[in-house]
Amino acid sequence: MNTQNEAGTGAGATHRVLVLGAGYAGMAAAVQLAARTARREDVTVTVVDAHERFTERMRLHMTATGQRLAELSVPELLEGTGARFVRGWVTAVDADARAVRIDDDRSLHYDTLVYALGSVADTATVPGVEDHAYALNSTQDAEVLAERLARLGGGTVVVGGNGPTGIESAAEIAERHPELDVVLLGRQEPGAALHPKARAYVRAALGRLGVRIRSGTDVVKVRPGAVETADGDSVPADVVLWTGGTRVSPMAAAAGPAVDERGRIVTDGALRSVSHPDVYAVGDAAAIRQGYGVMHGTCQGGMPSGVHAAVSIVRALRGKEPKPFRFGFYHTPVSLGRHDAVVQFTHPDDSPRRMYLTGRTAVRYKEVVTASPWTTYGRMKKMPASGAFWPRGGRFTRVKGGAR
Repeated sequence: MNTQNEAGTGAGATHRVLVLGAGYAGMAAAVQLAARTARREDVTVTVVDAHERFTERMRLHMTATGQRLAELSVPELLEGTGARFVRGWVTAVDADARAVRIDDDRSLHYDTLVYALGSVADTATVPGVEDHAYALNSTQDAEVLAERLARLGGGTVVVGGNGPTGIESAAEIAERHPELDVVLLGRQEPGAALHPKARAYVRAALGRLGVRIRSGTDVVKVRPGAVETADGDSVPADVVLWTGGTRVSPMAAAAGPAVDERGRIVTDGALRSVSHPDVYAVGDAAAIRQGYGVMHGTCQGGMPSGVHAAVSIVRALRGKEPKPFRFGFYHTPVSLGRHDAVVQFTHPDDSPRRMYLTGRTAVRYKEVVTASPWTTYGRMKKMPASGAFWPRGGRFTRVKGGAR
């Protein structure tokens, strides 16, 4: 194995920061950190990801129905920041040795690590999902599904899991492929976390698109041509799209940092690993505790966590103590095809407020939200402080007893 240190030799006083993952949170951390250390010759920033193209996870349901999206280049965005991009799969992390293996034949060493490898669809819990269902983990996954749907010509598509991703996917497929019978199947009512009136709007919108809703049941097995449910029923399916929950890579647990029951790195208030303070964890890969509990993974929380980690690293490099991270949720936008949507405004703990938007107004709002990350990264290159504004959540996010 080639064990050369591609991030530097460690000689002198150079502080090597390695960012693993160029998703929403990882890119926020990388751009913010590079911008804030651009004039420092003693700090290097290296970003590692398996793909040069940025994955717009909030648009994968569009890609899955054959809609062409802009190709956003991670290396091009990083141009001018001083950060370096390394393309490759992260195959192992050794937090004690401060080393990361790439593609099993390269090794990068770091002084500070930002772990932002995110999450993927949980295809391991239910038998048959791994072998017989599609998932939306990457642009490539979505494109493969789009090709399959285009070839069907008719038949049934079962979307397993009726959270926001399931709702958006079912609506998009039904709108783009009216020749297909789309079944949205899950344990809860679609939009269960929304205000009752917003939830009713979602159900009505899905009905107008011809989506058949089956709530109150679990999928216990996926087999060729059908899914089996906990109530003993079998639902015919020419295609199964799995959106029923997420999981993180076991790599974090194997790396050494303390993790929670879901394998997420447990962080202190500054987003450092509680066991390895030279490791910061952000986005879906981190178990970040706020006053209302542990944050769930979304873009709206992932990007602020990436920015905060970068700011914390800069403070530490200056000999200052990082400040605790606080974040309050503020909305849940859900698209219902290209011409309809619902936007649920929330309390900081993500519980629904009475206020929500629907129809064209919600569509425009949702598009602004979906398009904002890339422009935000570009703005942070020139004005890094512009990325440090988000709702702190007030009393909802205050952890009793201070930062852990």
